Amino acid sequence: MTRTEGFIDAPVFHIISEAAAETGTRAFVIGGYVRDCFLGRANDDIDVVVEGSGIALAEAVADLVKRKENRNCRVSVFRNFGTAMLRYRGQEVEFVGARRESYNRNSRKPIVEDGSLEDDQKRRDFTINAMAFSLQKEDYGALVDPFGGIRDLAAGIIRTPLDPETTYSDDPLRMLRAVRFAAKLSTPETTFEIVPESLAAMRKMKDRMSILSQERIAEELNKMLLCRKPSMAFELMDRTGLLEYVLPQLCKLKGIETVDGKGHKDNFSHTLQVLDNVAADELKAIAEGRLHDYSPIEGGDGFEEKVRTEPCLWLRWAALLHDIGKPSSKRYDKNIGWTFHGHEVIGSRMVQKIFQQLKMPLNEKMKYVQKLVLLHHRPVALVDDVVTDSAVRRLLFDAGNEISDLMLLCNADITSKNPVKVERIRRNFALVKEKLIEVEAKDEIRNFKNPITGEYVMKVYGIPPCKEIGIVKEYVKNAILDGVIGNNFEEADRLMREYAPVIGLKEA
Repeated sequence: MTRTEGFIDAPVFHIISEAAAETGTRAFVIGGYVRDCFLGRANDDIDVVVEGSGIALAEAVADLVKRKENRNCRVSVFRNFGTAMLRYRGQEVEFVGARRESYNRNSRKPIVEDGSLEDDQKRRDFTINAMAFSLQKEDYGALVDPFGGIRDLAAGIIRTPLDPETTYSDDPLRMLRAVRFAAKLSTPETTFEIVPESLAAMRKMKDRMSILSQERIAEELNKMLLCRKPSMAFELMDRTGLLEYVLPQLCKLKGIETVDGKGHKDNFSHTLQVLDNVAADELKAIAEGRLHDYSPIEGGDGFEEKVRTEPCLWLRWAALLHDIGKPSSKRYDKNIGWTFHGHEVIGSRMVQKIFQQLKMPLNEKMKYVQKLVLLHHRPVALVDDVVTDSAVRRLLFDAGNEISDLMLLCNADITSKNPVKVERIRRNFALVKEKLIEVEAKDEIRNFKNPITGEYVMKVYGIPPCKEIGIVKEYVKNAILDGVIGNNFEEADRLMREYAPVIGLKEA
């Protein structure tokens, strides 16, 4: 065992150590907290494994805190899982009894029995997650590392403690976790790699993915997307054949078709580049305080605006799916080459099916992704046309509070290998952004509300609900967005009274 210094100096660990000694049990900090200590990364996810009852030790810790500090320490018990969660001085610690596990070939649910620390470490997914710190007074802080996790961590290696086929067959989600950790732990200085024998096992065991629930798959995908460079995860899934089980729609983006010597770009590699661009650009914008999130004000109109401090998962999903409709819209025209007309409309419709497939939320989060996929080509189209106030107003109206994220996605989508073309598009794109700021400041379109309401139309013309009300409101809205009238009640009311007789309405 190797001694470590400073990693478990926090008071919570000393309290646990004392409670373990009083109850005659052995306790160890294990898993991600240990790994991240050596990586110099913050990690508030503290897991303690106990040779005995994790629940009993958590309750003993709470009792010790009550006796020594005269205050209550809340323990949440999950008896079905044999675990307990304790909060102490703002830190949450999960306690679990050491276990040995065995699996039935046709089930993802293990047969669990009490075990030793060694048994528990054997059932861990990777050597870097199997390391433990002792909390025994006689060797407090000693590293227990039977599989060389510290060595693998230094070398940037993802390796299973046991034979990888056994590990992945037991729980095939570990194949996705291997991919996720490779992406999560990699830095510009160090790339974490899955060892060759593990990659080979993943290719061989990929059919085991069929026993996984879609919810577990989606959870891993979400974590991959929030990595610094998420493309690494999707490239690994593609290399190992896992992507066909996870997101088969993405696989259809792969490949270059050539007709008459004209080929289109590989939309799969383009998508991953856009995804990485979005991740990098968003982190930069967050650091500079340039992005905001909006939530409806409870019981009132409008939105509460807050500076974004964490990456937006749903923006990453929009980047991943922004071109998902291209395979269905691909056409070859002998005069202009390859076209993908309407891919954004097709892609937006596909978002709901993909979210349903993965059992992901079908609420405003899905609608946000749909909106960005649908609109992602609009700002680029403005670059190619004359940037009119009317076109910008309509873009602001359609994008609403998502306009900043939409512009970030569109900027990330500029990936041509022709540097002259890229420079021209970026220069014109900057003009669009300037116009957006100008029009928004002048016309207040982002959260547009029609000055003419249905109730007002019914009152003025003495009519019940009918289609003419919608026609009037649409006419006024379009006039505002086209710049025919200003965004105010006086001009809107005057236009309504001029137009209403045209469709047969008379004032009451």
